[in-house]
Amino acid sequence: MTDTKPDETGSTCPPPGPALDQREPEYRSPTGEPVNAEPGARGPRGEALTTSQGVVMSDTDHALKAGPRGPLLVQDFHFREKITHFDHERIPERVVHARGAGAHGVFRANGAAAELTRAKFLRAEVETPVFVRFSTVAGSRGSADTVRDTRGFATKFYTDEGVYDLVGNNIPVFFIQEAIKFPDVIHAAKPHPDREIPQAQTAHDTFWDFVTLHTEATAHTFWSMSDRALPRSFRMMEGFGIHTFRLVNDAGNTTLVKFHWKPRLGVHSMLWEETQLTGGFDPDFHRRDLADAIEAGAFPEWDLGVQVFPDSPEQTFEGIDLLDPTKIVPEELAPVQIIGTLQLNANPVNFFAETEQIAFCPDHLVPGIEPSDDPLLQGRLFSYLDTQLTRLGGPNFTQLPINRPHAPVNDNFRDGMHQTGVHPGINAYKPNSTGGGCPFTALTADRAYVESPTPIAPPARKVRMSANTDAPVSFSDHYSQPRMFYRSLTPVEQRHLGEAFAFELGKCEDETIRERGVQMVAEVDTDLAGFVATQLGLPVPQPKSTVVELAPSPALSQLRGAFPVDGRKVAIVVDDAVDTSMLDDLVRYFQRAATSPMVVAPHAGKLNHQSGIAIDRSFATMRSVEFDAAVFLTAASDHRVDLLIGEMWRHGKPLAAAGAGEEAMKRNGIAGDQAGAYLGEDLERISNGLVDALGEHRVWARFS
Repeated sequence: MTDTKPDETGSTCPPPGPALDQREPEYRSPTGEPVNAEPGARGPRGEALTTSQGVVMSDTDHALKAGPRGPLLVQDFHFREKITHFDHERIPERVVHARGAGAHGVFRANGAAAELTRAKFLRAEVETPVFVRFSTVAGSRGSADTVRDTRGFATKFYTDEGVYDLVGNNIPVFFIQEAIKFPDVIHAAKPHPDREIPQAQTAHDTFWDFVTLHTEATAHTFWSMSDRALPRSFRMMEGFGIHTFRLVNDAGNTTLVKFHWKPRLGVHSMLWEETQLTGGFDPDFHRRDLADAIEAGAFPEWDLGVQVFPDSPEQTFEGIDLLDPTKIVPEELAPVQIIGTLQLNANPVNFFAETEQIAFCPDHLVPGIEPSDDPLLQGRLFSYLDTQLTRLGGPNFTQLPINRPHAPVNDNFRDGMHQTGVHPGINAYKPNSTGGGCPFTALTADRAYVESPTPIAPPARKVRMSANTDAPVSFSDHYSQPRMFYRSLTPVEQRHLGEAFAFELGKCEDETIRERGVQMVAEVDTDLAGFVATQLGLPVPQPKSTVVELAPSPALSQLRGAFPVDGRKVAIVVDDAVDTSMLDDLVRYFQRAATSPMVVAPHAGKLNHQSGIAIDRSFATMRSVEFDAAVFLTAASDHRVDLLIGEMWRHGKPLAAAGAGEEAMKRNGIAGDQAGAYLGEDLERISNGLVDALGEHRVWARFS
């Protein structure tokens, strides 16, 4: 018996479906066949609460007991099932890239790659559904979004020829050249195993111990100390395939390429102080920013491009070893050729089912795209597949809805944990006669994945050694490219990088490690080493290696002019006395400019507590890091408003004020003739000035 009354009312419970901004994985059978189903058909069904076996329940609040105060009875199958399922809801998080966010979208090819590869999804006007997952590398699944770290940029293309995964990062180089070193660099970057701290940070002894002893890590370390490791948004993040890949065209001719994702919103970063504030104010800042932008219709876009190189026996270009993942080829030497555009236009319906369970593997390839002999890439081909077996419970992870190919699957694989296919027949082997020889191996090469015959350079024997060559810039040169990168940055970017080195090394407790860190910097730039050494109270070392000067690459700087402002958040700070017509005009203006205006007021709810204008943030829930610019229409003598103005000014964000709002600005020492400050009664003038400044990301004149 139960003392809980059923809450059934006789009304219907409509099955939940995707929200307007969401899209679920396409309905496909485990073998890739399209399935007709209503949206949300994989979700809950029926009006009544049931067990997982479909048995309707009348009480889920009390377990079955031997009397009102007696012990629980083991026969209570509902209690046992409910608790058992709950106890097993978590799966192992990724060893790296545990913290992530994702979205659905579409990739449209422009046909520029048709002469390079026979991959059909790269032919002109072909549209391919995709799912993209962005991530941090070192932190756990519960860590903050805005930590200093490399970001993952992984794209799953559901092509008609099978799944293709382009698994890259927002930094074009890697810490190591050989895959066998991957456990070492990750163990060094992870929290110290005795106390499990610090979380999602590299400012500690083991990381710097490794990178200062392993000099091939210098390039990636410099990129990680730059603003690139502090992206403003996933939407404003460049992506790189890192490795060199081989493309094969219809004639069998091969070309080597490197993949690049170019964000149409530009490449922009946060300031170090902003990342620390955001980690407390909103640890989910990046995933919220992506989801909010898509929900608002500000669909982020990236152009996919390739750098193209001859597939020569040496596999080098302009003295740069193309098999070295710690090197880039400057865009000035090999321009990026755009081959298509990616748009993200739908949020996931369920984070776990999609973003968490999606499985990327660099060996998910389609005809016309092959791996190169890059020793790090070769190891990744094994490791990514291997890790899914533990994380997702066995070899059938490809049958999860988010991982299912949009192409027919006939693989002769059978059984295993979580098998959802139901395979008829008796033959799952080749050759066979019982099944008529099916499935057949493809008769024509234009359908099948056929590896191109690639000569193997002598000596053709088993060796365990590095891939160093005698090329002018090769595997063994670990300093010339970091020097090129540093000297390609603007002075303000260089200053940020130097401050990052000083902070990170300053957090190391072992002085020997700090000294080696300064020595690493000295091998790249002595002036930079002088700054860092002074901050650490250490002598300035001299470089020990031969200096190799390379021409700067302007493409490596993030300060490259104005970009679209789509989805940028503009705070409009008001009070109940605001002229609502003026506020309406401003909101409409910023909406037309494709930004996201947010009304900020002393209290929550609505202005005047009864007008139709909703308040997005109160003074209690706002913080400067959430906004890219602000307009003040109130004098609001409130310390939180002064804090907002002070932080936004210090962070180089454009500010505007009209009417009583000018008093708030002047109270904080800001006049209309200062860079990025727009004051006056002409709303059109100050709004235009604000939006123009937003396109530059920050008012950089304030940092000079």
